[in-house]
Amino acid sequence: METALVNFKYSIREGDIVLFYFAGHGAQWEDQNFLIPKDDDRMDADEIKNRAILIQKFLDDFNDRHPFVTILLLDCCRVYHLRNPKLNVALARAKKINNSQSTGLKQMDGKAGTLIAFACAPGTIAQDGMNEQNGLFTKYLLEHIATPNKDIRMIMAAVTRGVMTESKLN
Repeated sequence: METALVNFKYSIREGDIVLFYFAGHGAQWEDQNFLIPKDDDRMDADEIKNRAILIQKFLDDFNDRHPFVTILLLDCCRVYHLRNPKLNVALARAKKINNSQSTGLKQMDGKAGTLIAFACAPGTIAQDGMNEQNGLFTKYLLEHIATPNKDIRMIMAAVTRGVMTESKLN
């Protein structure tokens, strides 16, 4: 996954429109957001920074390439049950030590010209679609993203309305 991100970063040219979409596992660790590789079941507390992807670093790297705009869409705000018991214990201890109630990803900031959208509000977890392949965020993103001549902010507003409406129904 990291190799793909590095290759993507180097493909960005000045003035490009950068769209990065990720659906999968994510975790907040030591006040930073990480994307978790799909098949990585060997992660423990000492390895999370080396094995998971620190998304803020890549966002900064993308922006350092001077694109026209960077759009980061993250559908990874669900409860992630780490497979490694050591890491589960370490995360539980860290939350007690930090007195943190946050279970989802933390808010991220980008440079001017950056749009960041999460499947849910920072520090919360998203609902999955009932008996559906995708989560609600991806479901409504797929429904609205192909709308021609529509501003990305309006598309994301429609996605948000769809997610909020369906979340209240479940």
